[in-house]
Amino acid sequence: MAHNLEQCVRLVSKAAAAGAKVLFLPEASDYIATSGAESLALAKPVASSPFVTGLQSAAAKHSLAVHVGIHVPVPVAAIAKSSVVNPLLTAAPQPSQESSSTTATTDSVTTKLYNRTIWINEDGSLNEKAAYDKLHLFDYATLRESANTQAGAAFTPPFPSALGRIGSLICFDLRFPEAALYLTKPPPATSSSSALAQKQHQEPAQILLYPSAFTVPTGRAHWEVLLRSRAIETQSWVIAAAQVGRHGEGARRVSYGRSMVVDPWGRVVVELKGVRDVSNPNDASEGEEVLEAEDGAIGEMGLVDIDLGEWEQVRQKMPLVRRT
Repeated sequence: MAHNLEQCVRLVSKAAAAGAKVLFLPEASDYIATSGAESLALAKPVASSPFVTGLQSAAAKHSLAVHVGIHVPVPVAAIAKSSVVNPLLTAAPQPSQESSSTTATTDSVTTKLYNRTIWINEDGSLNEKAAYDKLHLFDYATLRESANTQAGAAFTPPFPSALGRIGSLICFDLRFPEAALYLTKPPPATSSSSALAQKQHQEPAQILLYPSAFTVPTGRAHWEVLLRSRAIETQSWVIAAAQVGRHGEGARRVSYGRSMVVDPWGRVVVELKGVRDVSNPNDASEGEEVLEAEDGAIGEMGLVDIDLGEWEQVRQKMPLVRRT
């Protein structure tokens, strides 16, 4: 964690020197562990996390806002099912029998993780209303995020920033367009909606965030096309800061990288480096890739001007009058 903090603090300094207003860091910037048990052991509450407090100090020192993904421990109560009666196979039980035999709750509590993003203000304080816990968990091949991670319970409403209104999502959320559409949907027309509906509707996000740690196979196949799709269908800016390279010497876990910014018309305006195959073509294990971060990919930073005028122009020129 200390190594990750040092790297992130250097990026804060570098971004501030370049004149940036906000630094966007990837999902799980505090650490990516080698096992679920290690991940649980390393997690700290936000208020006492050295990684978070270190970033807060750096943000305050450089007057730079920071958006970053972290792990947060959360107690989860276990609910057990016992003596479940199958009404198709048995006579209907009496009310007293049903209440005592269909379900039973236990008092056991286990610790899981929230995959969370937080927003650190320019003065180093936390924007409590900006925290978001990942809704869609990544269960793919041998990676089973749900084994140790608790899914979030709700969207975080879009919140204001120096760049515009922010809509927070994380990594695997990218595959669910409904989430992006929900955060960026414009208010209903006054003529066809009640005053109450108008009042209750949130202001749409102008910028969608997808801090990520995409795997290499899924990244190669879908990373760019999904990011561009979310930008096009929501007519919004998309910022996706991504982990890149191998997570620890000799570790099996490798992230695809290629952090990207896409404008509301679907154009890629920033793309950083990713991974490459460094295997020896003469090696006996021919055909097996050995993937490492491209030269310069670790700690690479991109700059982009977020033009909200373009956000407005795209929506005016191609209005999406939704009927769904």
